[in-house]
Amino acid sequence: MAAVSGSVRLQRCVVSPAGRHSASLIFLHGSGDSGQGLRKWIKQVLNQDLTFQHIKIIYPTAPPRPYTPMKGGISNVWFDRVKISNDCPEHLESIDVMCQVLTELINDEVQSGIKKNRILIGGFSMGGCMAMHVAYRNHRDVAGVFALSSFLNKTSAVYQALQKRGGELPELFQCHGTADELVLHAWGKETNSVLQSLGVSTTFHTFPGLYHELSTGELEKLKSWILTKLPGEMERQKE
Repeated sequence: MAAVSGSVRLQRCVVSPAGRHSASLIFLHGSGDSGQGLRKWIKQVLNQDLTFQHIKIIYPTAPPRPYTPMKGGISNVWFDRVKISNDCPEHLESIDVMCQVLTELINDEVQSGIKKNRILIGGFSMGGCMAMHVAYRNHRDVAGVFALSSFLNKTSAVYQALQKRGGELPELFQCHGTADELVLHAWGKETNSVLQSLGVSTTFHTFPGLYHELSTGELEKLKSWILTKLPGEMERQKE
């Protein structure tokens, strides 16, 4: 199968705002999932869709590609990796191609009239890792980044990019369960600590007993944070 190219247009599941569209949220799924699948999962956890009065939510789907942890099987993943570990090199070729593809998605929002500082990007597991690459290496003028049950490798290109170039950086919101056996809580915590040491303003919420999954409490905290980063018209007028 041919490698994914930077000219790919992602399938998108979109939840429109109830009122006037003045901000956008890009929510990236974990490995093997889809935009539609993530939306359904969030709906199951919350017993309702995640919706906002003024924020459009975009759940893109990663294009299918061979995935090494599945012995080269085809899966909807944002990038390839040798294994699920924080102690191995990143597959930068596939990460960089997807940074380009997601840049096109961000540019589509900008062209529709949404300013970069009114766009948030984040995701679950691999989606959160991808979001950190996109924001901290390519789009430091977004409103913020969120990463749920996610991590960066110890020698991540994200760390290298931040070491080379300072300046204003988007805030990071992280959540992680202590019972996560796929992506260890310690990996998420280490990612947070390193990013903080490199100048990123971070928040890290620990959820005792939570596995590699989403929870109601986590999504409620995320929703509150989203509204602080992307306030509606009335809240912005009060500031």
